Amino acid sequence: MSSDVIKKEIAYFMRRLYRQRLTTTSGGNISVRDGELVYITPSGLDKGRITATQIGVLDMEGKQVGEGFKPSIESGMHLEIYRRRPDITAVVHAHPPTACAFAASGTKINTRIASESYAILDHVIMAGYALMGTPELADLTAGAATQANCVLMRNHGALALGKTLLEAFDRLEVLENAALININLRLLG
Repeated sequence: MSSDVIKKEIAYFMRRLYRQRLTTTSGGNISVRDGELVYITPSGLDKGRITATQIGVLDMEGKQVGEGFKPSIESGMHLEIYRRRPDITAVVHAHPPTACAFAASGTKINTRIASESYAILDHVIMAGYALMGTPELADLTAGAATQANCVLMRNHGALALGKTLLEAFDRLEVLENAALININLRLLG
């Protein structure tokens, strides 16, 4: 896939995350690894209006490649996940409200109550809490990501991994739906 296509796909899925209320204007980030390069959404931009020209590129050491941009505060987390999971090429991190409620409460999302969530997610793991953008958060989250393709980040958000950007996005969307189903079942008794 060409650099331009990768950037267009990242911008498209970031806008889609925002439109579907899976994140906020300033929240969340998406990356795609292509060999030794990582394309990633920048920090400080309106996620609902992001364009392909605003997507930045880093090498696996975190150095900017090409035009300068303000890297996502979570760039270190994305890079650490790619180091520990060479089998995946996409990371979608967002703040879906229902899944975030589970992350804040430390409650497990039961993915076995609906066939779609069980087939697509299998299981979800909880990463411990650390401040945003810190090496500790990168380490905790990447460690959890070695055990599952969906991670709830304690008191923070959620992320999903995939071999493609569509697969990672789908997992995050299914994760939020699974969280909603869990809540609705509890309300129904």
